[in-house]
Amino acid sequence: MHAFPRSTGLCAALLALGLGSAQAAPQMVVVGYGGAGQKAQDEAIFKPFSAKDGSQLIQSEYNCEMARIQVMADTGNVDWDVVQIEGPDLMRGCDEGIYEHLDWQRLGHAAELIPDAAQDCGSAALVWSVAIAYDRNKLAQAPASWADFWDVQKYPGKRGLRKRAVYNLEFALLADGVKVEDVYTVLSTPAGVDRAFAKLSELKPYVQWWDAGAQPAQWLAAGDVVMTSTYSGRIAVAAQQGSPLALVWPGSLYGMDYWAIIKGSRHVDQAKRLIAYANQADTQVRYVEQIPYGPTNTQAAAKLAPSLASWVPTSPQNLEGALAMNVEFWVDHGEELEQRFNAWASK
Repeated sequence: MHAFPRSTGLCAALLALGLGSAQAAPQMVVVGYGGAGQKAQDEAIFKPFSAKDGSQLIQSEYNCEMARIQVMADTGNVDWDVVQIEGPDLMRGCDEGIYEHLDWQRLGHAAELIPDAAQDCGSAALVWSVAIAYDRNKLAQAPASWADFWDVQKYPGKRGLRKRAVYNLEFALLADGVKVEDVYTVLSTPAGVDRAFAKLSELKPYVQWWDAGAQPAQWLAAGDVVMTSTYSGRIAVAAQQGSPLALVWPGSLYGMDYWAIIKGSRHVDQAKRLIAYANQADTQVRYVEQIPYGPTNTQAAAKLAPSLASWVPTSPQNLEGALAMNVEFWVDHGEELEQRFNAWASK
């Protein structure tokens, strides 16, 4: 869900489109990742909030514009207000002063939230998971691990992977036999990083790179790839609608996306009310009923129907063999590893 590559032609084009003359919108602008996830947020959070609050908000979506957020905060020309971002980008941005600080005494609900949900500059919007997806109708034997994902003899054909270092280095080590509990210990060494890139190089000729979260399910349905990494919620929605797509939970990687308010927003009070509303248990149950990402409110988790819980990343059965994203690792090493990945991917 999910911050995307920072320096692409799209980003450059968007930055060139008169950002310097950006004016604060008369209404609060909430920016997410589009697709099924944002439709779910609209139904479960944005529309009910606006009705209750007596205020309007405008939605936008983005794929890659951390650079754009930085420029807004630096120049004071802030035309977005609330943004959905990944943990490492939140931590880095908070340190750099590009987000508003949150007062959890005033926001409330902090005690109901799962660990690490309430941050200085952000409030967890959801728990996501990246897992292997495949089409049950097209594979006689279901893949069971990242080792299977890498096995092009057993499963011939293209693989889908997100075009970033984050997630892929972890998956490469799991495919190479590293235990879940040891992944970040190994990745914290130069030899471990080399090992992950070497393993990725084995699969590179078979990889089709995705940028947008909607692509993996589309590619599977079209038969463009035989399996792919994907955000679990997208596949869950498709499966609930009768699609033969399925997920492999062991070896999945999970983490949180956060709501953050850009420094210099003209709608800070409204933004904080939205975040407080999004943290309420009933709001989150409505959201998970729309798309099965993990709720961050523990009381919401307790209210989910068992059939729904089976698709939620934080359900006990789905956490078995799963890997929690080490946000601190990516804050410390993300920039250099993404640069190395981009250089490697372009060769």
